[in-house]
Amino acid sequence: MSERTIPIVDHRYASSVPAVPAHSHAPGALLADKLGRPLHDLRISITDRCNFRCTYCMPKEVFDAHYEFLRHADLLRFEEIERLARVFVGLGVRKLRITGGEPLLRKGVEDLVAMLAAIRTPDGEPVELTMTTNASILARKAEALARAGLHRVTVSLDAIDDAVFRRMNDMDFPVQTVLEGIAAAQAAGLHPVKVNMVVQRGVNDDQILPMIEHFRGSGVVLRFIEFMDVGNTNGWRMDQVLPSAELLARIAQRHPLHALDPTVLGETAERWLLDDGSLEIGAISSVTQAFCHDCNRARLSMEGKLYLCLFASHGHDLRALLRGDAQQGIQQASDADLQAALAQVWSRRDDRYSELRGFDGAGLLQAVRKPEMFAIGG
Repeated sequence: MSERTIPIVDHRYASSVPAVPAHSHAPGALLADKLGRPLHDLRISITDRCNFRCTYCMPKEVFDAHYEFLRHADLLRFEEIERLARVFVGLGVRKLRITGGEPLLRKGVEDLVAMLAAIRTPDGEPVELTMTTNASILARKAEALARAGLHRVTVSLDAIDDAVFRRMNDMDFPVQTVLEGIAAAQAAGLHPVKVNMVVQRGVNDDQILPMIEHFRGSGVVLRFIEFMDVGNTNGWRMDQVLPSAELLARIAQRHPLHALDPTVLGETAERWLLDDGSLEIGAISSVTQAFCHDCNRARLSMEGKLYLCLFASHGHDLRALLRGDAQQGIQQASDADLQAALAQVWSRRDDRYSELRGFDGAGLLQAVRKPEMFAIGG
């Protein structure tokens, strides 16, 4: 098949249908981008809906009752997600993460988990299958998710104090329900449960030590994330970023700790352990200590756009290849077409937004329109 280029078709964020090259990626050959980074993780957003309105992700003044979310017909079907995931695994992906929005709001999510859990690598090995959730309904879903083949969950929790947490989620949702979801996940064998806390100076940084005290000895891995300039609506300011170095210094004043070795290439969190062994801590420093140099993650939005960076300003429309569009002259792609197109897209990747941000004195990068976090799963 000769290479074809198709113009922009997306109306929300800039995107185009990727060209299908004449030659496929050689089976078993290492797929790397322009900076030598392999493709290893695929994050799959399955819905743009969420029942929280966290200010750093979906502020209520923007995502109100009048906001138009995507129609169900616009979302990738589970069969389409599974097909794309299989193709990505054939190109080297070894970890699939289901995200949202809030993924547990997608009807039948357990069925999707079972479909993805059945995927095998070319060597016949299963892939790691995880999910990020706000845990609002996890207590009801944990056992079914585990039975379907989910390996573990990451829970977003930005405060342990109920009043602070209700203010952070901006829907008056109680922290106790999230804690019950975490306990249910542990009981179902979805461990280690990781808890992610986005830290904003002057907003919830007083919750750092209380979060540590609560989760010591629980088996949970607690991770602190620097407040990032994701999307266009969260009002990001550098003075609200609490650098990981300062965060760790605060913790060390109360709890001596020591560094742990990374577990895998491209790991986003620097790992630490309290000296008494009671809690593993992660520090994700995407603002002050960018880790673009070994980023091996791709992101698939709920409507089938592929983004090569959390801060990408352009996506690649895979739904058009999956479904075809006679009016626009787009042929329905075979698996071989998809593999060739995806390999070419990744091999041309040179994204390193967080590294470049440090040199962007005029703030030009931050002015670029980027997809919102809930659209591509964080």
